[in-house]
Amino acid sequence: MKKFFGEFKTFIMRGNVLDMAVGVVIATAFGKITNSLVSDIIMPVIGKLTGGIDLNYFNITIREAVLDEAGVVVQEPIKVGIGNFLVTIIDFIIIAFVIFIVIKAINKASEKLINKNKEEEKAKGPTEIELLSEILNEIKKNK
Repeated sequence: MKKFFGEFKTFIMRGNVLDMAVGVVIATAFGKITNSLVSDIIMPVIGKLTGGIDLNYFNITIREAVLDEAGVVVQEPIKVGIGNFLVTIIDFIIIAFVIFIVIKAINKASEKLINKNKEEEKAKGPTEIELLSEILNEIKKNK
């Protein structure tokens, strides 16, 4: 049993498992931010532009609710939630766009860092090994 837990500890402490766990936590937080962006900022603006229409309530009713004599619902209505589907599509597009922008910014920043490192290497000049190789080549040529 001790060996089993030792293997489990080794598995958990691997870099890729920890990276994945951190990614899941960050993705969850990022999802909350994006959901808030969509539901609290973008959808009200869309609702205002469309004359106050809330897409969440845009449904197609296939069958109305069935009521008894007292007005109590006996059978719930059957509705196709087109509005929820549209909101989900808009949410997906916004999430994809935000992720695209973040990835693009990260790629641009890493590209600048790589270029900066290359320029620093060029500014340093040749390494000892490169100088010794050049000297050795010159000696071989002169013999």
